[in-house]
Amino acid sequence: MIPLTGKIAASRHLVALRDGFALVMPLIIIGSVFMIISQFPIPAYLDWMTSIFGPNWATIVSWATNATFAIIGMVAVVGISYRLAQSYRDVDPLSASIISLGAFMLTIPLKVDSAGAAWVPLTQLGAQGLFEALLIGLFITDLYVWMIHKNWQFHMPDTVPPAVGNAFSALIPGFLIILLVWAIRLGISFTFFKTIPNVITVILTKPLTAVGGSIWGALVAEFFVSFLWLFGIHGANVVGGIMAPIWLGQMGENAAAVKAHKEIPNIVNQQFVDNFVHAGASGQTISLALMMMFLAKSANLKAIGKLSGVPALFNINEPIMFGLPIVLNPIMAIPFIIVPLISVVVTYYSMKFGLVAKTIGVAVPWTTPPIISGYLATGHISGSIVQVVNFFVGAAIYYPFFRFADRQALRKEAKIAAEEAADSKTATD
Repeated sequence: MIPLTGKIAASRHLVALRDGFALVMPLIIIGSVFMIISQFPIPAYLDWMTSIFGPNWATIVSWATNATFAIIGMVAVVGISYRLAQSYRDVDPLSASIISLGAFMLTIPLKVDSAGAAWVPLTQLGAQGLFEALLIGLFITDLYVWMIHKNWQFHMPDTVPPAVGNAFSALIPGFLIILLVWAIRLGISFTFFKTIPNVITVILTKPLTAVGGSIWGALVAEFFVSFLWLFGIHGANVVGGIMAPIWLGQMGENAAAVKAHKEIPNIVNQQFVDNFVHAGASGQTISLALMMMFLAKSANLKAIGKLSGVPALFNINEPIMFGLPIVLNPIMAIPFIIVPLISVVVTYYSMKFGLVAKTIGVAVPWTTPPIISGYLATGHISGSIVQVVNFFVGAAIYYPFFRFADRQALRKEAKIAAEEAADSKTATD
């Protein structure tokens, strides 16, 4: 399994997706700050802000959210394309990303106002355009790289500055790509789909979102996160690279609904996974780390607990993954897989039945400690409460396995101490 999953995790396209979406995260976090400012869940605060800025307070703050949240699709296509082109030899990644951006913009149907002026709808540049950004970022870049490697380019003299040379090298591939996308858009305009975004929505986005955005999709995804970690592979990075377009899109829809004062549509999204399923890191090992820190009797587990307890508060669990270890440990594999799956179920149905507020589309940094992150992600104390519930449920499941590991470590330490005492006695005699 390790060679197979290792190849998947290191594949250039999956790495490009992961690193390309990382380019979007600063905008999402910055936009989330303004979202909190405009929608902070305290009525007295909202009344006070509207008394200062008037009834258009939310509109004023939306200037910043439109400049961040509303362009994540456009930024994602640049990031994905750049990172993918960067992984190939003899390719200028900046030129590839600019051509991909042009292809992305070409797929978007313009709106025309009453005065005849054309404009690009922000909805297509944001979360709604993420799937389109993913496909264009991958396929258009690969096509561009193929043309460059086939030498379909102008070659400038060595005396020409590199920036100018790269621009001319991109002319032929760029022209052919734009021509291809234009022809595809023209052909689709004669079908009942009418636009490329409609094709992607009907054929890909809706089916994949229906699966990935459901509890069953979350359970399957989380199983593989834990399963891959058991072999020393960062499961969250592998699965996150695949699921990010779905979960970030769902998060963007929630943010848009909150901004428009509508009902929040999605339960499963990036913040659901980050702040409730991975609270305390993958496998929710925070409870195990704290048990080792405060309840362990063996010197080994107590030392590992001291090393892993504080990082676990910030959702970092590598010390416990490789120190206990959980990696390649068939005993600890059982709770490591079960605990996050139960958290998915508990959190999902708590939100579904209205016991816990849904996430409001705010991107809480993944290192935010539990309880704080639960409140920020939902804008309600119920988010923190369900995190506490998940913590104690996880602790109850981990406890017997922790006691078993602690007893094993004690026996091993006693055996080593006895052997050292015997060796010491022999040396004295």
